[in-house]
Amino acid sequence: MDIKVITFDLDNTLWDVEPALLRAEKVQQDWLRQHRPGAVEAYDHDGLWEFKKAIWKRYPQLRHHVSKFRIQTLYELQVAAGYSEQESRSGAEQAFALFLEQRQQVQLYAEALSVLDTLSSRFTLGALTNGNADVYKTDAGDYFDFAFLAEDIGLGKPHPDMFHAALQRTGVEPCNVVHVGDDPEHDIAGARAVGMHTVWMNAREKTWPNGPPPSREISNLQQLPQAIAEIAAD
Repeated sequence: MDIKVITFDLDNTLWDVEPALLRAEKVQQDWLRQHRPGAVEAYDHDGLWEFKKAIWKRYPQLRHHVSKFRIQTLYELQVAAGYSEQESRSGAEQAFALFLEQRQQVQLYAEALSVLDTLSSRFTLGALTNGNADVYKTDAGDYFDFAFLAEDIGLGKPHPDMFHAALQRTGVEPCNVVHVGDDPEHDIAGARAVGMHTVWMNAREKTWPNGPPPSREISNLQQLPQAIAEIAAD
């Protein structure tokens, strides 16, 4: 196989996203408690989840726009607490800006940069994420030729539009691409459906669910160059 392009999911593929999300949520909650008291104190975890689900039902178009959805949630929390529309809009933007700043402060897996350095000398590298992480705000950014967020495309993985965007950007055929990701449905099934090769990044050593398996499975990014070489040799 003539492999020319490697595309990557980001969260839990190049880094563990949970620490960054926890910090970001805390900064956001602290800002709201200080500047918009009453906006979040009335909700426990389950109550906040129900609040978010109600917004999803009213705004299904935000399903693939995680940033806009978060801003809308922040806005409605403040309106529900009695703040004016202007205060709520301003507060939502400020709280989200603090969240996003921390959300971008990810810690790459220890081996990520050396592997990306090796691969970038031979392949075009791209990022395809359903989240709002910006790979160019991380230490890995210099190795990437392009990046697409679901909110840029309007639809997230496993929808083919995300993968087609990469094909259009690079001008290659699906058989020339290996997609690397941690999610069996969004990454592996989605990429396979458009004809790409796949590598499942299974850092947490989960059991593969039902369905056709990935082209290769790895538990550490150090194994990725060999997995790609094996795919190319098939």
